[in-house]
Order: sequence, then C-alpha cells, then structure tokens
Amino acid sequence: MSTKLSVNLNKVALIRNSRGGNNPDLVAVAKDCESFGAQGITIHPRPDQRHARYDDISELKEVVTTELNVEGYPTQDLLKMVLLHKPHQFTMVPDPPGVLTSNEGWDIKKHGTMLKDIISACKENGIRTSLFIEPDPNRVEEAALVGANRVELYTGHYAEKFNSDPNKAIEAYMIAAQNVSESSLELNAGHDLNLQNLGFFKQNIIGLAEVSIGHALICDALYYGLKNTIQMYLHLLKDK
Repeated sequence: MSTKLSVNLNKVALIRNSRGGNNPDLVAVAKDCESFGAQGITIHPRPDQRHARYDDISELKEVVTTELNVEGYPTQDLLKMVLLHKPHQFTMVPDPPGVLTSNEGWDIKKHGTMLKDIISACKENGIRTSLFIEPDPNRVEEAALVGANRVELYTGHYAEKFNSDPNKAIEAYMIAAQNVSESSLELNAGHDLNLQNLGFFKQNIIGLAEVSIGHALICDALYYGLKNTIQMYLHLLKDK
C-alpha cells in the first residue's frame, strides 16, 4: 500500500511568529512542499497559537491541492474553524491547553461521548476524522465504536526504543496495525518519525495510509534543503 507523506508546518509557523511578520510565508512553503512531492499538509494550532494559528486554516484551505490535515485538541474555537473551513481531515489529539507537545493517545472510554459528537458533526460536513491513539488493540476497537474514519498511532514510544531494539520497539504497532486492518478504520501514524526510523516502520506496518512528520523533517531541511528532504522521506515510504 502506498503511504502518503503529510508535512507538518508548525515549526515553519514558529519561525514566522518569532519575528511578528510573515517570513517565512506559510502559504508559500505549503505550496512549495506540494511541488516537491508532499502529498499533504498538516498544521496543529494550539490555543496559545504559538506556531500555527487558527487563521492559517482558512488560508491553507484556499491553496492546498493535496490534502489539508488539521490536528489539535477539539476546543470549541478550533472545532468552529474546522467545521467552517472543512479541511480534508481533522485529527483529534488529547493535548489540552498548556501541554508542550502531543505525548499520549486518547482515553476514548473517558471522552467517548464528546468524541462521538464531534465525529458526527465532522461527518455531516464531509470531513474525515482521525483519533490519535496508543498502539493498543482496545483503543482501535473503541475508535471504531465512536465512528472515527482513521486512527493515528502515536509513535513516540517507537522512536524512543528504536535505537536500542527496533524489533521490540515495533511489536505493539504491528499488532495494532493488524487490528486496524480487520476493522472499519484506516491507519495513520506520527510523532518523532525521522530518516533513521521511518523506513523500518513502513516496512513492518501493514495498511499505513499516511504519516505526518514535521519537527524532524524541518530539522533535516536545515542541512539538506526542503526539496531534497521531502524526497528523502518519500523514498523511505515507497513500497518495496
């Protein structure tokens, strides 16, 4: 199965915001990423808007020709923007205000009623939904029950253990991916995937529809250039 690369532009937005102007221009970078081969663009606006901002959603929706994926904790403000501008995908992440980065998946049982209502509203507006989850068969089953279209496996645990024992690091993800393949869901993945661990992940995970990569990709682009870096990631995602 072909796996799409969605480039997360939060770190580009962070640089822009640090000077208060529009350099780098997030819209121009998004268009360039697509021209360099990216098959999607991701942003993750947080309530403090320290990098991607809510108004970036509307501007990117106007120009992105592949797929726009908006990630984030479904606050009323973010959900309002999602339903108004209708990105192709809304990935719900359990990182409430004050959290530095996404570092765990949803407790779907605890938040099931809220998630089910939001998923229903998104479906009514033609927006694909994805839930950020741990590589746990129970979470896969619960995501299907609340009506999500996809799950995004949180790969932080995999990245942490990869260098010491790749086979051990990926075990739970292989099981979860198999569970996804036997359900009504499709599979995404993201968090701390990079040029060192992405290829092994792709080779061992069945049905991987999309990966969202931002921090590592932008760091690599400082050395290799954005166009070359995107091509390097795409090469790792090719079916062998």
